[in-house]
Amino acid sequence: MAEIIDGKKIAANVKAEVRAEVEKLKAAGAKPGLAVVLVGNNPASRVYVSNKEKDCAECGFASYEYALPEETTEAELLELVEKLNSDETVDGILVQLPLPKQICEQTILHAISPEKDVDAFHPENVGRIMIGDYRFLPCTPAGVIEMLDAMQIDVSGKHCVVIGRSNIVGKPMGMLLLHRNGTVTICHSRTKDLAEQTKQADILVAAVGRAGFVTKDMVKPGAVVIDVGMNRNAEGKLVGDVCYDEVAEIASAITPVPGGVGPMTRAILMRNTLTAAKAHRASLD
Repeated sequence: MAEIIDGKKIAANVKAEVRAEVEKLKAAGAKPGLAVVLVGNNPASRVYVSNKEKDCAECGFASYEYALPEETTEAELLELVEKLNSDETVDGILVQLPLPKQICEQTILHAISPEKDVDAFHPENVGRIMIGDYRFLPCTPAGVIEMLDAMQIDVSGKHCVVIGRSNIVGKPMGMLLLHRNGTVTICHSRTKDLAEQTKQADILVAAVGRAGFVTKDMVKPGAVVIDVGMNRNAEGKLVGDVCYDEVAEIASAITPVPGGVGPMTRAILMRNTLTAAKAHRASLD
């Protein structure tokens, strides 16, 4: 039976480390803060923003929330982003996705200052991740690496298979595993013989957004299985992309949903905010 990778516990350790560093900044006269922008009334987004506010309080950051109406125009949101870019009290800026259809997400993400882009979505930060010279790492992939480190799972030389090629998880996940000397295969909707690919994985990362997509027959016995999925099944229960019960029988280690990758994503956001605050303070000194 697989060892359970406890994301809540690992995330708590990361946030404790962040809080200790934030206290040092405060003692030196700094007031590190994160601005979170929410446009519209998406219930899931509202929950995410509330959780981020709790994380900020736990880590000692000031939290600035900007809740804008659904009909907000792209020009109005750009104006707010520019204001936050120049606001010395704001170290990190996070615009909660998805945005209403009248606003181009790419335009907004490109407008956020790279130095305050704690989600690491700006093209400059994406490029830095590609070459390994980064200021921030994207929260979910970096959270996965943190979990592997905490479990003392060495990536070097392992065959790592990522299911999903999104800009937020799949692509950067592949790059971070490559930086750790993993041999990386990225699979997607056009991959032929998907199970043949996934069965070769020493480390399998599922980020496809489909409940129960990865079944036991797709997993090599002894593999480490990381489930990034957050889906609601027919009964409304939160489940991952992996059929947990059956895959846990043959995997060597596995992340649960909930309580796995989710808490890690939020913890890395706090670490990125700390990194931004330190760099901001250094630029002022």
